[in-house]
Amino acid sequence: MSVKKIPAALLAATLLCAFSLPAKKPLNVVFIGDSITYGVLLTKAPPSYAEDYLKHQKKIGPVSISNQGVSGYTTVNFLPSTGTVFNKTEKAAAGLAATHKGQLIFSIMLGTNDSAEDGPMGSPVSPLSYRANLKAIIDKLLSDFPDAKIVINYPIWYSPNTYNGARYLEGGLARLQRYFPEIDSLVKDYSQSHRGHVYGGNKKAFEDFKKNYLTDYTPQKGHRGTFYLHPDSTGAAKLGTYWGKAIYQAALH
Repeated sequence: MSVKKIPAALLAATLLCAFSLPAKKPLNVVFIGDSITYGVLLTKAPPSYAEDYLKHQKKIGPVSISNQGVSGYTTVNFLPSTGTVFNKTEKAAAGLAATHKGQLIFSIMLGTNDSAEDGPMGSPVSPLSYRANLKAIIDKLLSDFPDAKIVINYPIWYSPNTYNGARYLEGGLARLQRYFPEIDSLVKDYSQSHRGHVYGGNKKAFEDFKKNYLTDYTPQKGHRGTFYLHPDSTGAAKLGTYWGKAIYQAALH
């Protein structure tokens, strides 16, 4: 009985396909933040747009997310020592890990409420305290989830007349920007102590939203006139994409 030989070119192509297809990386992403992360005034929050972005990346497999944003919260609220919200966040992360295989990533954007002149818990939070609080949060996450990766996203712009239940104003906006070097410093330190686990987000978002606030934010009435603090659907999609890109880069490293 004769056996038909597979043409060499076809065999080579088949083997090439079999060995060259890259494995897709599944992700479990937990978002930590305030009302911006939560998605106040929106039907679809930024984390969902980040999920959309990640799902369309060829090197990424299934993506599961948990939105743990809480309106009005600061780094002080999220401190492990305060218990409730941090424990809830860790429970959400453990739940994702238990039901979905994948790289666990925490995406953090806190600082807007920290920067307020008064109102939110602990505000105004000094840049050094902001750094210390973030470090306490990240240290505990890495202790409890040693294989996790963490992305620290830079807070975005808000108008200098922002004054609703909390008073932000010019002083708050200036303080917010002093948090950026503290994030840079933390990322640098973790690159030595926890190499490959902590990454900074994209700094371009702040200036992008500052320039395009009329199209990217929902106008709100406050004690100092119309202010701009929360992204609208266009801004949420943009912010989610910024986050998605930062998460993608962290996932591949």
